[in-house]
Amino acid sequence: MAEGLRCVADKRNSMEPDSKALVAVDLGAQSCRISLLRWNRGVPQIEVVHRFANAPVSPNDGLRWDIEAIFDGVVTGLRSCAARAPEGIASIAVDGWAVDYVRLDAAGNPAALPFCHRDARTEIAENKVHSILPPSRLYSLTGIQILRINTLYQLYADKLAGSDPSLPWLNLPEFITYRLCGQRVSEYTNATHTGLVQLGTHTWCDEIFRELNLDISAAPEIVPSGSVLGPISGELSHLQAFRETVVIVPACHDTASAVAAIPAAGDDWAFISSGTWSLVGTVLDSPCVNGDARSLNFTNLGGVGGKICLLKNVNGLWLLRQCMDEWDLQGSHWRLPELLAHCASLPSPAALINVDDPQLMLPGNAIAKINAQTARLGQPSFGTDDPAILSLANTVLHSMAARYAEVLSSIGALTGKKLRRLFIVGGGNQNALLNRLTAQHTGLEVILGSTESTTIGNFAIQMAALERAGNASAGVTAESVAKWAEQMSLNSLAMSNGREAS
Repeated sequence: MAEGLRCVADKRNSMEPDSKALVAVDLGAQSCRISLLRWNRGVPQIEVVHRFANAPVSPNDGLRWDIEAIFDGVVTGLRSCAARAPEGIASIAVDGWAVDYVRLDAAGNPAALPFCHRDARTEIAENKVHSILPPSRLYSLTGIQILRINTLYQLYADKLAGSDPSLPWLNLPEFITYRLCGQRVSEYTNATHTGLVQLGTHTWCDEIFRELNLDISAAPEIVPSGSVLGPISGELSHLQAFRETVVIVPACHDTASAVAAIPAAGDDWAFISSGTWSLVGTVLDSPCVNGDARSLNFTNLGGVGGKICLLKNVNGLWLLRQCMDEWDLQGSHWRLPELLAHCASLPSPAALINVDDPQLMLPGNAIAKINAQTARLGQPSFGTDDPAILSLANTVLHSMAARYAEVLSSIGALTGKKLRRLFIVGGGNQNALLNRLTAQHTGLEVILGSTESTTIGNFAIQMAALERAGNASAGVTAESVAKWAEQMSLNSLAMSNGREAS
Protein backbone atom coordinates (compact mmCIF):
# COMPACT_ATOMS: atom_id res chain seq x y z
CA MET A 1 0.00 0.00 0.00
CA ALA A 2 2.72 2.49 0.93
CA GLU A 3 4.56 1.84 -2.36
CA GLY A 4 1.39 2.58 -4.35
CA LEU A 5 0.87 5.78 -2.42
CA ARG A 6 4.48 6.81 -2.99
CA CYS A 7 3.97 6.52 -6.74
CA VAL A 8 0.94 8.79 -6.50
CA ALA A 9 2.99 11.26 -4.46
CA ASP A 10 5.83 11.21 -7.01
CA LYS A 11 3.37 12.10 -9.77
CA ARG A 12 1.90 14.86 -7.64
CA ASN A 13 5.36 16.37 -7.06
CA SER A 14 6.06 16.48 -10.79
CA MET A 15 2.56 17.82 -11.52
CA GLU A 16 2.19 15.28 -14.33
CA PRO A 17 -1.10 15.56 -16.23
CA ASP A 18 -1.79 11.82 -15.89
CA SER A 19 -1.86 11.95 -12.09
CA LYS A 20 -4.86 10.32 -10.50
CA ALA A 21 -7.81 12.39 -9.38
CA LEU A 22 -8.84 13.22 -5.81
CA VAL A 23 -12.30 13.62 -4.25
CA ALA A 24 -13.31 15.98 -1.44
CA VAL A 25 -16.61 15.58 0.38
CA ASP A 26 -17.80 18.65 2.29
CA LEU A 27 -20.83 18.17 4.51
CA GLY A 28 -22.76 21.35 5.24
CA ALA A 29 -25.74 21.89 7.49
CA GLN A 30 -27.62 23.37 4.52
CA SER A 31 -25.75 22.02 1.49
CA CYS A 32 -23.37 19.12 0.92
CA ARG A 33 -20.82 19.06 -1.91
CA ILE A 34 -18.74 16.38 -3.60
CA SER A 35 -15.85 17.81 -5.63
CA LEU A 36 -13.40 16.22 -8.05
CA LEU A 37 -9.82 17.41 -8.59
CA ARG A 38 -8.19 16.40 -11.85
CA TRP A 39 -4.93 17.46 -13.48
CA ASN A 40 -4.84 19.34 -16.78
CA ARG A 41 -1.26 19.74 -18.03
CA GLY A 42 0.00 19.81 -14.50
CA VAL A 43 -2.60 22.30 -13.29
CA PRO A 44 -5.22 21.19 -10.72
CA GLN A 45 -8.80 21.79 -11.75
CA ILE A 46 -11.74 21.30 -9.43
CA GLU A 47 -15.34 20.66 -10.36
CA VAL A 48 -18.24 20.47 -7.93
CA VAL A 49 -19.70 17.27 -9.31
CA HIS A 50 -22.65 16.85 -6.99
CA ARG A 51 -24.41 19.17 -4.59
CA PHE A 52 -27.47 18.31 -2.54
CA ALA A 53 -29.54 20.15 0.03
CA ASN A 54 -29.41 19.24 3.69
CA ALA A 55 -31.51 20.24 6.68
CA PRO A 56 -32.51 18.79 10.06
CA VAL A 57 -35.68 16.75 10.24
CA SER A 58 -38.20 16.92 13.06
CA PRO A 59 -39.59 13.53 14.07
CA ASN A 60 -41.46 13.27 17.35
CA ASP A 61 -38.31 13.01 19.47
CA GLY A 62 -36.32 16.12 18.60
CA LEU A 63 -34.38 17.84 15.85
CA ARG A 64 -32.24 15.28 14.01
CA TRP A 65 -30.22 14.59 10.83
CA ASP A 66 -31.30 12.07 8.20
CA ILE A 67 -27.87 10.45 8.13
CA GLU A 68 -28.81 7.76 5.61
CA ALA A 69 -30.02 10.41 3.15
CA ILE A 70 -26.74 12.26 3.65
CA PHE A 71 -24.72 9.11 2.98
CA ASP A 72 -26.83 8.27 -0.08
CA GLY A 73 -26.11 11.75 -1.45
CA VAL A 74 -22.40 11.23 -0.87
CA VAL A 75 -22.46 7.87 -2.67
CA THR A 76 -24.31 9.43 -5.62
CA GLY A 77 -21.58 12.06 -5.86
CA LEU A 78 -18.79 9.49 -5.59
CA ARG A 79 -20.29 7.44 -8.40
CA SER A 80 -20.42 10.56 -10.57
CA CYS A 81 -16.76 11.25 -9.76
CA ALA A 82 -15.81 7.70 -10.74
CA ALA A 83 -17.54 8.14 -14.10
CA ARG A 84 -15.61 11.38 -14.75
CA ALA A 85 -12.14 10.10 -13.81
CA PRO A 86 -10.98 7.30 -16.13
CA GLU A 87 -7.44 7.85 -14.84
CA GLY A 88 -8.57 6.58 -11.45
CA ILE A 89 -9.01 8.24 -8.06
CA ALA A 90 -6.11 8.29 -5.62
CA SER A 91 -7.97 9.32 -2.46
CA ILE A 92 -11.17 10.53 -0.83
CA ALA A 93 -11.50 12.75 2.25
CA VAL A 94 -14.57 13.96 4.13
CA ASP A 95 -14.97 17.14 6.18
CA GLY A 96 -18.05 18.77 7.69
CA TRP A 97 -19.54 20.64 10.58
CA ALA A 98 -18.53 19.67 14.08
CA VAL A 99 -20.09 18.54 17.40
CA ASP A 100 -22.90 16.31 16.09
CA TYR A 101 -22.34 12.55 16.14
CA VAL A 102 -23.81 9.14 15.32
CA ARG A 103 -24.21 6.36 17.88
CA LEU A 104 -23.49 2.89 16.49
CA ASP A 105 -25.29 -0.34 17.31
CA ALA A 106 -23.61 -3.74 17.62
CA ALA A 107 -23.63 -4.16 13.83
CA GLY A 108 -21.94 -0.80 13.28
CA ASN A 109 -25.10 0.87 11.97
CA PRO A 110 -26.69 4.07 13.33
CA ALA A 111 -28.55 3.24 16.53
CA ALA A 112 -30.88 6.18 15.78
CA LEU A 113 -30.96 9.33 13.70
CA PRO A 114 -28.29 11.66 15.14
CA PHE A 115 -29.44 14.78 16.96
CA CYS A 116 -28.85 18.22 15.52
CA HIS A 117 -26.82 20.52 17.78
CA ARG A 118 -29.62 23.11 17.68
CA ASP A 119 -32.02 20.78 19.47
CA ALA A 120 -33.08 22.27 22.81
CA ARG A 121 -32.23 19.10 24.78
CA THR A 122 -28.81 20.45 25.73
CA GLU A 123 -30.23 23.39 27.70
CA ILE A 124 -30.84 21.15 30.73
CA ALA A 125 -27.72 19.08 30.07
CA GLU A 126 -25.49 22.16 30.12
CA ASN A 127 -26.74 23.20 33.54
CA LYS A 128 -26.31 19.68 34.91
CA VAL A 129 -22.75 19.44 33.59
CA HIS A 130 -21.81 22.80 35.11
CA SER A 131 -23.13 21.70 38.50
CA ILE A 132 -20.48 18.95 38.40
CA LEU A 133 -17.68 20.63 36.44
CA PRO A 134 -17.93 24.45 36.52
CA PRO A 135 -17.22 26.30 33.26
CA SER A 136 -13.92 27.62 34.64
CA ARG A 137 -12.72 24.07 35.28
CA LEU A 138 -13.87 22.84 31.88
CA TYR A 139 -12.04 25.70 30.20
CA SER A 140 -8.82 25.02 32.10
CA LEU A 141 -9.02 21.35 31.06
CA THR A 142 -9.79 21.87 27.35
CA GLY A 143 -9.41 25.54 26.35
CA ILE A 144 -12.70 25.17 24.47
CA GLN A 145 -15.42 27.83 24.60
CA ILE A 146 -18.51 27.01 26.60
CA LEU A 147 -21.22 26.39 24.03
CA ARG A 148 -24.19 24.20 24.82
CA ILE A 149 -23.97 22.72 21.29
CA ASN A 150 -20.64 21.04 22.10
CA THR A 151 -20.52 17.25 21.93
CA LEU A 152 -19.82 17.18 25.67
CA TYR A 153 -23.31 18.48 26.49
CA GLN A 154 -24.95 16.33 23.84
CA LEU A 155 -23.41 13.18 25.28
CA TYR A 156 -24.62 14.20 28.72
CA ALA A 157 -28.09 14.80 27.27
CA ASP A 158 -27.96 11.20 26.03
CA LYS A 159 -27.12 10.12 29.57
CA LEU A 160 -30.03 12.09 31.04
CA ALA A 161 -32.36 10.49 28.48
CA GLY A 162 -31.25 7.00 29.55
CA SER A 163 -29.39 6.12 26.35
CA ASP A 164 -26.79 3.36 26.56
CA PRO A 165 -23.52 5.22 27.28
CA SER A 166 -21.40 2.34 25.97
CA LEU A 167 -22.66 2.70 22.40
CA PRO A 168 -19.69 3.84 20.26
CA TRP A 169 -20.03 7.24 18.63
CA LEU A 170 -18.50 9.10 15.71
CA ASN A 171 -18.78 12.72 14.66
CA LEU A 172 -20.58 13.06 11.34
CA PRO A 173 -17.63 13.46 8.91
CA GLU A 174 -15.85 10.54 10.55
CA PHE A 175 -19.05 8.48 10.35
CA ILE A 176 -19.15 8.93 6.57
CA THR A 177 -15.44 8.03 6.53
CA TYR A 178 -16.21 4.93 8.59
CA ARG A 179 -18.89 3.88 6.11
CA LEU A 180 -16.38 4.27 3.29
CA CYS A 181 -13.48 2.28 4.76
CA GLY A 182 -14.54 0.65 8.02
CA GLN A 183 -12.10 2.55 10.27
CA ARG A 184 -13.58 4.26 13.36
CA VAL A 185 -11.47 7.30 14.29
CA SER A 186 -11.80 10.87 15.47
CA GLU A 187 -9.65 13.36 13.56
CA TYR A 188 -7.74 15.80 15.79
CA THR A 189 -9.30 19.12 14.69
CA ASN A 190 -12.81 17.73 14.97
CA ALA A 191 -12.06 15.99 18.27
CA THR A 192 -11.05 19.27 19.93
CA HIS A 193 -14.43 20.75 19.00
CA THR A 194 -16.19 18.20 21.21
CA GLY A 195 -15.00 19.87 24.42
CA LEU A 196 -13.56 16.53 25.53
CA VAL A 197 -9.87 16.72 24.54
CA GLN A 198 -7.18 17.51 27.13
CA LEU A 199 -5.70 20.94 26.41
CA GLY A 200 -2.41 20.80 24.51
CA THR A 201 -2.69 17.07 23.79
CA HIS A 202 -4.17 14.69 21.26
CA THR A 203 -5.96 12.61 23.90
CA TRP A 204 -9.37 12.51 25.52
CA CYS A 205 -9.61 14.16 28.93
CA ASP A 206 -9.92 11.42 31.56
CA GLU A 207 -11.19 13.82 34.23
CA ILE A 208 -14.19 14.96 32.19
CA PHE A 209 -15.24 11.43 31.28
CA ARG A 210 -14.72 10.27 34.87
CA GLU A 211 -16.49 13.15 36.64
CA LEU A 212 -19.48 13.08 34.29
CA ASN A 213 -19.60 9.27 34.29
CA LEU A 214 -19.32 9.11 30.50
CA ASP A 215 -17.89 5.99 28.88
CA ILE A 216 -14.47 6.85 27.45
CA SER A 217 -14.33 3.47 25.69
CA ALA A 218 -17.20 4.65 23.47
CA ALA A 219 -15.00 7.45 22.10
CA PRO A 220 -12.96 6.72 18.96
CA GLU A 221 -9.19 6.86 18.68
CA ILE A 222 -7.87 10.36 17.90
CA VAL A 223 -5.68 10.56 14.78
CA PRO A 224 -3.82 13.50 13.18
CA SER A 225 -5.08 15.48 10.18
CA GLY A 226 -3.97 13.80 6.99
CA SER A 227 -3.90 10.26 8.35
CA VAL A 228 -4.31 7.61 5.64
CA LEU A 229 -6.82 5.10 6.98
CA GLY A 230 -6.76 2.49 4.24
CA PRO A 231 -8.51 1.44 1.03
CA ILE A 232 -12.12 2.20 0.24
CA SER A 233 -14.38 -0.77 0.89
CA GLY A 234 -17.90 -1.90 0.06
CA GLU A 235 -19.70 -1.67 -3.28
CA LEU A 236 -17.83 1.46 -4.38
CA SER A 237 -14.54 -0.44 -4.28
CA HIS A 238 -15.70 -2.50 -7.26
CA LEU A 239 -15.80 0.55 -9.55
CA GLN A 240 -12.70 0.76 -11.73
CA ALA A 241 -11.85 4.31 -10.63
CA PHE A 242 -11.81 3.24 -6.96
CA ARG A 243 -9.67 0.10 -7.37
CA GLU A 244 -6.64 1.70 -5.69
CA THR A 245 -8.36 4.51 -3.76
CA VAL A 246 -7.46 5.22 -0.15
CA VAL A 247 -9.52 7.12 2.40
CA ILE A 248 -7.79 10.00 4.19
CA VAL A 249 -9.02 12.13 7.07
CA PRO A 250 -8.39 15.79 6.20
CA ALA A 251 -9.09 18.39 8.84
CA CYS A 252 -12.53 16.88 9.40
CA HIS A 253 -13.72 20.11 10.98
CA ASP A 254 -14.62 22.17 7.92
CA THR A 255 -13.34 25.42 9.42
CA ALA A 256 -9.89 23.92 10.01
CA SER A 257 -9.79 22.78 6.37
CA ALA A 258 -10.91 26.25 5.23
CA VAL A 259 -8.22 27.97 7.30
CA ALA A 260 -5.59 25.58 5.92
CA ALA A 261 -6.46 26.86 2.43
CA ILE A 262 -5.60 30.50 3.22
CA PRO A 263 -2.27 31.25 1.47
CA ALA A 264 -1.21 33.92 3.97
CA ALA A 265 2.23 34.54 5.42
CA GLY A 266 3.11 36.71 8.39
CA ASP A 267 1.39 37.28 11.70
CA ASP A 268 -0.90 40.20 10.91
CA TRP A 269 -3.98 38.40 9.68
CA ALA A 270 -7.20 36.92 10.97
CA PHE A 271 -10.00 35.02 9.31
CA ILE A 272 -13.75 34.66 9.15
CA SER A 273 -15.13 31.38 7.90
CA SER A 274 -18.52 32.69 6.83
CA GLY A 275 -21.59 30.57 6.35
CA THR A 276 -24.30 29.15 8.57
CA TRP A 277 -21.96 30.09 11.41
CA SER A 278 -19.32 32.79 11.31
CA LEU A 279 -16.10 31.54 12.88
CA VAL A 280 -13.89 34.52 13.64
CA GLY A 281 -10.29 33.89 14.66
CA THR A 282 -6.57 33.69 14.05
CA VAL A 283 -3.92 30.93 13.93
CA LEU A 284 -1.49 30.37 16.83
CA ASP A 285 1.33 27.97 17.54
CA SER A 286 0.06 27.21 21.05
CA PRO A 287 -3.19 27.63 23.03
CA CYS A 288 -4.23 30.96 24.55
CA VAL A 289 -6.00 30.20 27.83
CA ASN A 290 -5.33 33.19 30.04
CA GLY A 291 -8.01 34.69 32.24
CA ASP A 292 -9.16 37.13 29.58
CA ALA A 293 -9.50 34.37 26.99
CA ARG A 294 -11.63 32.40 29.45
CA SER A 295 -13.81 35.36 30.45
CA LEU A 296 -14.39 36.23 26.80
CA ASN A 297 -15.13 32.55 26.06
CA PHE A 298 -12.63 32.12 23.22
CA THR A 299 -11.97 28.63 21.98
CA ASN A 300 -8.69 26.92 21.12
CA LEU A 301 -9.61 24.55 18.34
CA GLY A 302 -7.11 22.19 16.84
CA GLY A 303 -5.63 23.20 13.49
CA VAL A 304 -3.74 21.32 10.80
CA GLY A 305 -0.28 20.18 11.86
CA GLY A 306 -1.01 20.79 15.55
CA LYS A 307 -1.66 24.52 15.13
CA ILE A 308 -4.36 26.25 17.20
CA CYS A 309 -7.26 28.23 15.76
CA LEU A 310 -8.16 30.78 18.44
CA LEU A 311 -11.69 31.83 17.56
CA LYS A 312 -15.26 32.50 18.55
CA ASN A 313 -18.46 31.18 17.03
CA VAL A 314 -20.63 34.09 15.94
CA ASN A 315 -24.19 33.50 14.83
CA GLY A 316 -23.89 33.64 11.05
CA LEU A 317 -26.09 33.95 8.02
CA TRP A 318 -28.31 31.22 9.43
CA LEU A 319 -29.95 34.01 11.45
CA LEU A 320 -30.94 35.95 8.33
CA ARG A 321 -32.08 32.71 6.72
CA GLN A 322 -34.38 32.07 9.68
CA CYS A 323 -35.97 35.50 9.21
CA MET A 324 -36.39 34.94 5.46
CA ASP A 325 -38.12 31.62 6.08
CA GLU A 326 -40.60 33.38 8.37
CA TRP A 327 -41.22 36.11 5.78
CA ASP A 328 -41.91 33.41 3.20
CA LEU A 329 -44.57 31.93 5.47
CA GLN A 330 -46.11 35.39 5.80
CA GLY A 331 -46.29 35.75 2.02
CA SER A 332 -43.32 38.11 1.54
CA HIS A 333 -41.04 36.16 -0.76
CA TRP A 334 -37.75 38.04 -0.76
CA ARG A 335 -34.77 36.57 -2.55
CA LEU A 336 -31.40 37.22 -0.93
CA PRO A 337 -29.81 39.20 -3.82
CA GLU A 338 -32.85 41.47 -4.01
CA LEU A 339 -32.91 41.92 -0.24
CA LEU A 340 -29.22 42.84 -0.11
CA ALA A 341 -29.53 45.26 -3.02
CA HIS A 342 -32.22 47.21 -1.18
CA CYS A 343 -30.36 47.11 2.14
CA ALA A 344 -27.20 48.48 0.52
CA SER A 345 -28.72 51.96 0.27
CA LEU A 346 -30.07 52.07 3.82
CA PRO A 347 -28.39 54.08 6.59
CA SER A 348 -26.97 52.47 9.72
CA PRO A 349 -29.73 51.27 12.05
CA ALA A 350 -30.65 53.23 15.15
CA ALA A 351 -29.68 50.29 17.37
CA LEU A 352 -27.87 46.98 17.00
CA ILE A 353 -28.96 43.60 18.31
CA ASN A 354 -26.93 40.89 20.03
CA VAL A 355 -26.68 38.26 17.31
CA ASP A 356 -25.17 35.87 19.87
CA ASP A 357 -28.16 35.99 22.20
CA PRO A 358 -28.56 32.33 23.29
CA GLN A 359 -32.20 32.42 22.23
CA LEU A 360 -31.16 33.26 18.67
CA MET A 361 -29.07 30.08 18.59
CA LEU A 362 -32.29 28.06 18.74
CA PRO A 363 -34.41 27.54 15.62
CA GLY A 364 -37.80 29.17 15.22
CA ASN A 365 -39.45 32.51 16.00
CA ALA A 366 -36.34 34.50 15.13
CA ILE A 367 -38.26 37.72 14.42
CA ALA A 368 -40.12 37.57 17.75
CA LYS A 369 -36.81 37.00 19.56
CA ILE A 370 -35.25 39.98 17.77
CA ASN A 371 -38.27 42.12 18.63
CA ALA A 372 -37.86 41.13 22.28
CA GLN A 373 -34.36 42.58 22.11
CA THR A 374 -35.49 45.79 20.44
CA ALA A 375 -38.14 46.22 23.14
CA ARG A 376 -35.46 45.98 25.84
CA LEU A 377 -33.49 48.62 23.92
CA GLY A 378 -36.50 50.95 23.83
CA GLN A 379 -36.79 50.59 20.05
CA PRO A 380 -39.95 49.86 18.05
CA SER A 381 -40.65 46.30 16.93
CA PHE A 382 -40.15 45.20 13.36
CA GLY A 383 -43.41 44.72 11.50
CA THR A 384 -44.25 42.58 8.49
CA ASP A 385 -44.42 45.17 5.70
CA ASP A 386 -41.59 45.55 3.18
CA PRO A 387 -39.93 48.62 4.80
CA ALA A 388 -39.85 46.77 8.13
CA ILE A 389 -38.41 43.67 6.49
CA LEU A 390 -35.62 45.71 4.93
CA SER A 391 -34.96 47.47 8.21
CA LEU A 392 -34.71 44.19 10.10
CA ALA A 393 -32.36 42.64 7.52
CA ASN A 394 -30.20 45.77 7.61
CA THR A 395 -30.06 45.59 11.40
CA VAL A 396 -28.99 41.93 11.34
CA LEU A 397 -26.18 42.58 8.85
CA HIS A 398 -24.85 45.65 10.69
CA SER A 399 -25.04 43.75 13.97
CA MET A 400 -23.08 40.83 12.56
CA ALA A 401 -20.34 43.15 11.25
CA ALA A 402 -20.17 44.97 14.58
CA ARG A 403 -19.86 41.66 16.40
CA TYR A 404 -17.02 40.63 14.07
CA ALA A 405 -15.21 43.87 14.93
CA GLU A 406 -15.68 43.27 18.65
CA VAL A 407 -14.29 39.73 18.43
CA LEU A 408 -11.32 40.77 16.27
CA SER A 409 -10.46 43.59 18.66
CA SER A 410 -10.40 41.07 21.49
CA ILE A 411 -8.16 38.75 19.46
CA GLY A 412 -5.64 41.55 19.01
CA ALA A 413 -5.67 42.28 22.73
CA LEU A 414 -5.35 38.60 23.71
CA THR A 415 -2.53 37.72 21.33
CA GLY A 416 -0.66 41.00 20.92
CA LYS A 417 -1.08 40.71 17.17
CA LYS A 418 -1.34 43.90 15.12
CA LEU A 419 -4.05 42.77 12.76
CA ARG A 420 -4.12 44.41 9.34
CA ARG A 421 -5.67 41.80 7.04
CA LEU A 422 -8.90 39.86 7.31
CA PHE A 423 -9.44 36.85 5.06
CA ILE A 424 -13.09 35.94 4.57
CA VAL A 425 -13.60 32.43 3.23
CA GLY A 426 -16.59 30.19 2.66
CA GLY A 427 -19.91 30.65 0.93
CA GLY A 428 -20.83 33.66 3.05
CA ASN A 429 -18.10 35.75 1.43
CA GLN A 430 -20.35 36.15 -1.61
CA ASN A 431 -22.41 38.58 0.48
CA ALA A 432 -20.84 41.82 -0.80
CA LEU A 433 -22.84 44.02 1.55
CA LEU A 434 -21.76 42.09 4.64
CA ASN A 435 -18.16 42.21 3.40
CA ARG A 436 -18.37 45.99 3.00
CA LEU A 437 -19.91 46.45 6.43
CA THR A 438 -17.24 44.18 7.93
CA ALA A 439 -14.47 46.33 6.42
CA GLN A 440 -16.16 49.47 7.76
CA HIS A 441 -16.64 48.15 11.28
CA THR A 442 -13.24 46.46 11.63
CA GLY A 443 -11.03 48.91 9.75
CA LEU A 444 -9.09 45.95 8.33
CA GLU A 445 -8.20 45.14 4.74
CA VAL A 446 -10.77 42.55 3.72
CA ILE A 447 -9.43 39.87 1.37
CA LEU A 448 -11.86 37.40 -0.12
CA GLY A 449 -10.70 33.81 -0.29
CA SER A 450 -12.44 31.06 -2.18
CA THR A 451 -16.09 30.40 -1.52
CA GLU A 452 -15.05 26.75 -1.53
CA SER A 453 -12.00 27.19 0.68
CA THR A 454 -12.95 24.16 2.76
CA THR A 455 -12.76 21.99 -0.35
CA ILE A 456 -9.40 23.48 -1.36
CA GLY A 457 -8.01 22.88 2.13
CA ASN A 458 -9.34 19.33 2.04
CA PHE A 459 -7.52 18.72 -1.25
CA ALA A 460 -4.30 20.36 -0.01
CA ILE A 461 -4.28 18.03 3.01
CA GLN A 462 -4.83 15.00 0.78
CA MET A 463 -1.90 16.02 -1.43
CA ALA A 464 0.35 16.49 1.58
CA ALA A 465 -0.74 13.10 2.96
CA LEU A 466 -0.05 11.30 -0.31
CA GLU A 467 3.32 13.03 -0.49
CA ARG A 468 4.42 11.45 2.78
CA ALA A 469 2.81 8.08 2.18
CA GLY A 470 5.77 6.22 3.67
CA ASN A 471 4.61 7.56 7.05
CA ALA A 472 0.90 7.47 6.37
CA SER A 473 -0.29 7.44 10.00
CA ALA A 474 1.73 10.44 11.16
CA GLY A 475 -0.51 13.09 9.63
CA VAL A 476 0.72 16.19 7.83
CA THR A 477 2.52 19.40 8.74
CA ALA A 478 0.98 22.84 8.40
CA GLU A 479 3.86 23.83 6.13
CA SER A 480 3.32 20.96 3.68
CA VAL A 481 -0.40 21.73 3.45
CA ALA A 482 0.27 25.47 2.98
CA LYS A 483 2.61 24.61 0.10
CA TRP A 484 -0.11 22.78 -1.77
CA ALA A 485 -2.74 25.42 -0.97
CA GLU A 486 -0.41 28.10 -2.32
CA GLN A 487 0.37 25.99 -5.40
CA MET A 488 -3.33 25.78 -6.20
CA SER A 489 -3.68 29.52 -5.72
CA LEU A 490 -0.68 30.30 -7.95
CA ASN A 491 -2.05 28.04 -10.66
CA SER A 492 -5.26 30.10 -10.80
CA LEU A 493 -7.28 27.12 -9.71
CA ALA A 494 -10.17 26.50 -12.06
CA MET A 495 -13.32 25.67 -10.16
CA SER A 496 -16.90 25.35 -11.25
CA ASN A 497 -19.55 27.60 -9.79
CA GLY A 498 -21.18 24.68 -8.04
CA ARG A 499 -24.08 24.06 -10.41
CA GLU A 500 -25.34 20.52 -10.28
CA ALA A 501 -23.37 18.43 -12.75
CA SER A 502 -24.54 14.93 -12.04
